[in-house]
Amino acid sequence: MFLGTHTPRLDDKGRLILPAKFRDELAGGVVITKGQEHCLYVFPMPEFQRIAEQLHAQPMTSKAARAYNRVFFASAHDEVPDKQGRVTIPVHLRQYAELDRDLVVIGASTRVEIWDRQKWETYLAESEDDFADIEEGVLPGSL
Repeated sequence: MFLGTHTPRLDDKGRLILPAKFRDELAGGVVITKGQEHCLYVFPMPEFQRIAEQLHAQPMTSKAARAYNRVFFASAHDEVPDKQGRVTIPVHLRQYAELDRDLVVIGASTRVEIWDRQKWETYLAESEDDFADIEEGVLPGSL
């Protein structure tokens, strides 16, 4: 499980050093793809394969499923982190997420998210009230 917030920098070659606490789980290979809210999702290969199977099970007659599959898979980039725990973020994904040098990498349970630092700070500021106001239904069995 991926937890926490980290603030690495993107190097001149578009590489990111993955947080040390995430490296073991990501060492076997990752898939980086577009996420919602203009961040990037980083999945360990087994998790990406599980999601791919779920998406494959959706009917081709579903317009929403076709659209999601196209964007999700067409933008996906797979690679194995190098010995220093670095992964290269392709130009098209850096542009999509508007990544500058300063990043925020967060643990989001079964995936890692990569955000431009300013976009993350703006997202957090705008989401704080929503987080505080979330009612039942999000956390099963909670009050």
